Amino acid sequence: METNHGKLVSVLSCLCAASIVIVCIVSGHYSQSINLLPAEPGNSAAMSVLQEKVTASHEIRAVFSSQPPAIYFNRLRNNTFFRKIKKPRRYQGLEEGLARARASIRKAFSSLNQSSAIDGEDNNEVLTGDVYRNPGAFYQSYVEMEKRLKVYVYEEGEVPIMHDGPCKDIYTIEGRFIHEIEHGGGGGKFRTRDPQRAHVYFMPFSVTWMVKYLYKPLSYNLSPLRQFVSDYVTFISTKYPFWNTTQGADHFMLACHDWGPHASRGHPVLYNTSIRVLCNANTSEGFNPQKDVSLPEIHLYGGNLNPKLLSPPPPTTPRPFLAFFAGGLHGPIRPILLNHWMGRDPDIPVFEYLPKEMDYYSLMLQSKYCLCPSGHEVASPRIVEAIYSECIPVILSDHYVLPFSDVLRWEAFSVTVEVSEIPRLKEVLTAVSEEKYKRLKEGVRAVRKHFELNQPAKRFDVFHMILHSIWLRRINLRLG
Repeated sequence: METNHGKLVSVLSCLCAASIVIVCIVSGHYSQSINLLPAEPGNSAAMSVLQEKVTASHEIRAVFSSQPPAIYFNRLRNNTFFRKIKKPRRYQGLEEGLARARASIRKAFSSLNQSSAIDGEDNNEVLTGDVYRNPGAFYQSYVEMEKRLKVYVYEEGEVPIMHDGPCKDIYTIEGRFIHEIEHGGGGGKFRTRDPQRAHVYFMPFSVTWMVKYLYKPLSYNLSPLRQFVSDYVTFISTKYPFWNTTQGADHFMLACHDWGPHASRGHPVLYNTSIRVLCNANTSEGFNPQKDVSLPEIHLYGGNLNPKLLSPPPPTTPRPFLAFFAGGLHGPIRPILLNHWMGRDPDIPVFEYLPKEMDYYSLMLQSKYCLCPSGHEVASPRIVEAIYSECIPVILSDHYVLPFSDVLRWEAFSVTVEVSEIPRLKEVLTAVSEEKYKRLKEGVRAVRKHFELNQPAKRFDVFHMILHSIWLRRINLRLG
């Protein structure tokens, strides 16, 4: 009996070890050796470190983040966490399916060249290697998500704060995701009405509408938002067993409002353990790229994309301006940008307020690079606007985890400039060779589909990319 028990433990240990590299594979990072280290103290769910990897250039590359290694606990480690939760019997079938998904993604990684093109189900879907960490593993992971992922949406609560959200202007993505998962054609494929079949559980409250209906203007008192979140989690965890089963690790919230992270502090387990899908993906303010998801900020005036951005001019069309920015003077970075460049150089038109005779999107379409500095918070809708304009985004931000960086190589379609280098901005951009600029522009065109909002949702668009980011974190959460 003891011998059989020992063999069983050995087999289970092997299965566990084989599965935990999956997120590293999808992100394009793989190592033959895996070091299992003690979990960090104080986490709500038991965690153990997955993998450490130093590239040939000795640069630490994060699986879930493009941030420099200084933000991690140890500069010599890539701290990707594998979360293990005690498993009730009803989860066995779900976990067996996820184990098969992990195996198929590992196989895709090992059998496909990272630079190869992967044809989708229709001829218009081609994933080329340059903008993806590993196109084969990403495509297989995406297919497995389409095949398996089920989302349960808690039905309690009333509009407007629950089951609704803004579908136009700067926080468009918040409402559009809620409406698509609950009512749209794309969400119908993934939504299940049976919570026993769900891989993840969505808490469909809108932080933007909380601010509108619960917050007292100019009070700067966010306790009503935190109290709402606290009461909501207490309610669902009392009524249903699912939250308590995983300590909320398979539950997710989604918020694009700047105060989304603050609202999530209303419940410490949600803040520390659940998946938080946030536009304000700031690692210096508690965003954890191992479990949280960076949400792209999409500004649709009136709810629709500006017609000029629907069909950008041909790639050979001249762009007379080197770089462009127009925006309000707020946050710590924009004053530096405007101080050095506003009205200083005709090649780099920089404005605080754009003159009435000028058109914002026309200037984007006439510029090679679009400057995307953070404002009060790290995210900027200009990043997505730049992609729509086929204008290379120039990221000017600190502590920002870029959206979908699990699978996308942002360095293949954007330029990151350190804040300290803003005075040298023209020198930095003119140093980019014409050949590299063309590659960056090709990369922007290649990733555009991943940032588009469609009604109904289409394969590989922003709705599905958000779900895929959630899926990656779910397959890295093993119940057992």
